[in-house]
Amino acid sequence: MNREEALSRMEALRAEILYHNSRYYQFDSPEISDADYDRLLRELIDLETRYPELAAPDSPTQRVGAPPLDKFGAVAHLAPMLSLANAFSAEEIREFDRRCRRWLGSETAVRYVVEPKIDGLAVNLLYERGALRVGATRGDGSVGEDITLNLRTIPAIPLAIPRLENDSGRKEREAPPAPERIEVRGEVCMEKEAFRKLNRRRVEEGEVPFANPRNAAAGSLRQLDSRITAKRPLTTFCYAIGTAEGMSLRTHAEVLRALASWGFRVNPLVETVTDIEECIRYYHRIDALRAELPYEIDGIVIKVDDLALQERLGAVSRSPRWAVACKFPALRETTLVEDIIVQVGRTGVLTPVAVMRPVRVGGVTVSRATLHNQDEIDRKDVRIGDTVVIQRAGDVIPEVIEVVKDMRTGAERPFVMPETCPECNSRVTRSEGEAAHRCIGMACPAQLRERIAHFVSRGALDIEGLGEKMAAQLVAAGLIGDPAGIFCLSKEKLLGLERMADKSAENLLAAIDRAKRPPLDRLIFALGIRHVGEQTAKRLADAFASINALAAATVEELKSVRDIGPEVAASIAGFFREPANLGVMDKLRRAGVNAREAARQKAASLAGKTFVFTGTLSRMSRSEAKALVESLGGAVGSSVTKTTDYCVSGNEAGSKLEKAKQDGIAILDEETFLALIGGGKE
Repeated sequence: MNREEALSRMEALRAEILYHNSRYYQFDSPEISDADYDRLLRELIDLETRYPELAAPDSPTQRVGAPPLDKFGAVAHLAPMLSLANAFSAEEIREFDRRCRRWLGSETAVRYVVEPKIDGLAVNLLYERGALRVGATRGDGSVGEDITLNLRTIPAIPLAIPRLENDSGRKEREAPPAPERIEVRGEVCMEKEAFRKLNRRRVEEGEVPFANPRNAAAGSLRQLDSRITAKRPLTTFCYAIGTAEGMSLRTHAEVLRALASWGFRVNPLVETVTDIEECIRYYHRIDALRAELPYEIDGIVIKVDDLALQERLGAVSRSPRWAVACKFPALRETTLVEDIIVQVGRTGVLTPVAVMRPVRVGGVTVSRATLHNQDEIDRKDVRIGDTVVIQRAGDVIPEVIEVVKDMRTGAERPFVMPETCPECNSRVTRSEGEAAHRCIGMACPAQLRERIAHFVSRGALDIEGLGEKMAAQLVAAGLIGDPAGIFCLSKEKLLGLERMADKSAENLLAAIDRAKRPPLDRLIFALGIRHVGEQTAKRLADAFASINALAAATVEELKSVRDIGPEVAASIAGFFREPANLGVMDKLRRAGVNAREAARQKAASLAGKTFVFTGTLSRMSRSEAKALVESLGGAVGSSVTKTTDYCVSGNEAGSKLEKAKQDGIAILDEETFLALIGGGKE
């Protein structure tokens, strides 16, 4: 692989990983298994290791998860919420121990704390002067979504905790009261029995049941109306602290005891062990208990107990060196493949899906599993009528693992992808070197449904009340034939739909009208150009400022945009050369859709420069400062490294400032930073 091929593959991997991050962290609807995701990430890490000069500052290898949704306010975490590296075997657990001892320069055993890994949604709780002030999701690790009102409804989360200044005259206690300002980290989840009762009630009321407890918990936390969240049976387990001013605890075990003494729910199965072999025995013991636990877990977490050693070990870009998540094998069952059907996505890709005899896997009834593509079917030799082993990959997505060939009767039928689309009868093609089969029909209703659903999704035009079901209704009724048709709907047309009343039609039309002035990057993303995710759309909006300028750009001009290589550039240019696409763009303009043009930036004066922020800025939030640096061509890191050029220090700066001083990195106060970038935010 030459340098240009590597760049093309890296940008395709970045786009794909960022998309799957968004599906998992933002929408709680993952589309691939943990194993497939890990393979993508490892391939990108390998390429970035071989070609470090091609690594993007905002590569998913440098980040956790996805940016916050627009409907909630953004909250900057005082200390980053990093994700954990994974281990999948006893040998990988031992390798984690060897790395820790090697970095510490110690031959002696390291003491660890081990605990179950709850399968829920990570949150950060900020307490000031003993009161819960802000609660937020993990988000991208630096900035999360403000869900304070929803978190306040959860009984297991204390609204107030004892403070240091109120502790005078107390007797000696197991853990100190809380400092003036402290971040508490935990996992919000829904226990199995509560989940079953909730789903029974939803079915009785004609609502769609949740797929699993994690989705139920995440969906409950992301309600705009906290009264809905209050009715959901959520709970939490707290497992760490972020920033804690004035605390002098020495071990992670002491941290957990302190959390318990303040009223937080701490998992009762936490243990302190003296060596890595005890960790492995704990792993097997918890795995054996897994089905009996009242809540879902997907592994255990091992952490170095000594906080001073944690500080010495530090963190890499994505995760701390002093902790590891040890994943359990996915839960497996056997069942019968009754049929294999084909689903058509918005880009025309045909995906084979196994329709199976329903079976419960880890407490969830599974009746369908993706087979990915014809190559995967051939590799596993899956046939209609086969008995197969399935698993919930990552305990979420059903996946066919293998065929039980000993149970074949001879009546099984091989599956071959159709030559024509099952939705529109157009020809199906497969490009050389590509695993996917594609429908080439421009009028394919399945593609249209998916394109419409994408066009109105949260990261795109975000039209309230127009989701996947409504998109399918509109297409089936023949009311729209392309995304532009959304803006030609009338009240009379909508009233012909099932369950559509006057008020509902008026609300939907009002939401459609509000969507006529979207930010440029959202419109670009909404168009569904292949390889163009939300981040790429933002870069294109910054570079071209209007949809007309983007449509007129050449491949060479597109390649000059940061992180856009030949494959993505060709895809964008090809999209705007397609007459049907140009027709849709013209219809959008005539319907009054006019994107808010991106403000053209000054020269990329910070190109090649990397900034790290510490403390609180007075004139802007940290996320705004980050966006400002990136808009001028610079990059923002989460920690001080040898590649850092500037450390911007705000009020109450933390350990990053000391590290920058030690490493001789230029330190800027807020005023100097604003002067450097030319005034910053007005």
